[in-house]
Amino acid sequence: MNDRMTTPWGEYELARFPEDPRERLRAWDAADTYLLRHLAESGTPLTGSVVIVGDRWGALTTALSEQRPTQITDSLLTREATRANLARAGAEESGVRLLTTQDPPPERVDVLLVRVPKSLALLEDQLHRLAPGVHEGTVVVGTGMVKEIHTSTLHLFERILGPTRTSLAEKKARLIFCTPLQGIARKANPWPYSYQLPDDVGPVSGRTVVNHAGVFCADRLDIGTRFFLAHLPRSRGAERVVDLGCGNGVLGTAIALANPEAEVLFADESFQAVASAEATYRANADGTAEFRVADGLEGVPSGSVDLVLNNPPFHSHQATTDTTAWRMFSDARRALRPGGELWVIGNRHLGYHLKLRRLFGNSEVVAGDAKFVILRAVKKDAGR
Repeated sequence: MNDRMTTPWGEYELARFPEDPRERLRAWDAADTYLLRHLAESGTPLTGSVVIVGDRWGALTTALSEQRPTQITDSLLTREATRANLARAGAEESGVRLLTTQDPPPERVDVLLVRVPKSLALLEDQLHRLAPGVHEGTVVVGTGMVKEIHTSTLHLFERILGPTRTSLAEKKARLIFCTPLQGIARKANPWPYSYQLPDDVGPVSGRTVVNHAGVFCADRLDIGTRFFLAHLPRSRGAERVVDLGCGNGVLGTAIALANPEAEVLFADESFQAVASAEATYRANADGTAEFRVADGLEGVPSGSVDLVLNNPPFHSHQATTDTTAWRMFSDARRALRPGGELWVIGNRHLGYHLKLRRLFGNSEVVAGDAKFVILRAVKKDAGR
């Protein structure tokens, strides 16, 4: 869905990435426009090093492109959306610095604009990483929808940077104002975080998992992955296996341990996830593996994969959507060789079996309980 966002700096046509004419979710919301309006009406000087963290689809970066900001994001899709939206606005991409959450942050930050992420852990990690560059003159303004900003959110700003307050709500959005203090006594950044898996989860029993901030269930093994580990497919010989939407890489690492001859590809659009998967794999296995931050299986040759494991997300930030799952299933069908298999876990109510039957012409229940179902779909021939 293309839409136009009106700001004090102009009107911008914005889209999510990848663009889909059927997409009904906008690439911006009231939190973005509230922040931009505040910056203009308050006369906030947007000079020096302007850093934007957590921009969802590049709306803030596009509107402020003339200020030559640095964008920091965990999402490859956000980065690509930003590039497309900058081009649509006629802005030079070279004027904007695009960094990932895994890159070293700017050494000096004069203006820090934070779109509050869904993950409190990711916010904590990014504030810790940026804190050395923040000084007493730094302008710090956060933004988010009311349902995204909690007392714990404000405590993070206060504990890591300095005194924090909020604005009144407008159109269900709220601003955060933080006054940095020099020499504030803050604890060390707890991320990345490691823990040991329990002793009843198959090949990865008792193994170490490494999680960077923002990865799903970063402090424990989630029940869906635990259920999947109990019903993993057998992998034999020099198979090419993909852990699609790999998160911390536990599933792919389990396959690698069970079949040392397998070549495992860990793929995710999150830079934090792929870094976690690589750290988890390196801590436990030494076979052949590839780690790729990518939009699905982009760049993976058609018909080159034997097995795909997938636990697809059904949220895009705060919105519930099956768009990502559908694209992952389609990517898997293209990448699989004839006879190759896609194994999917999901909540029962999501109805993934219907999508798999449409795409593959088949879908089989491998295992299920009251909450989850594991499905297997086989690519029957090159045409299907």
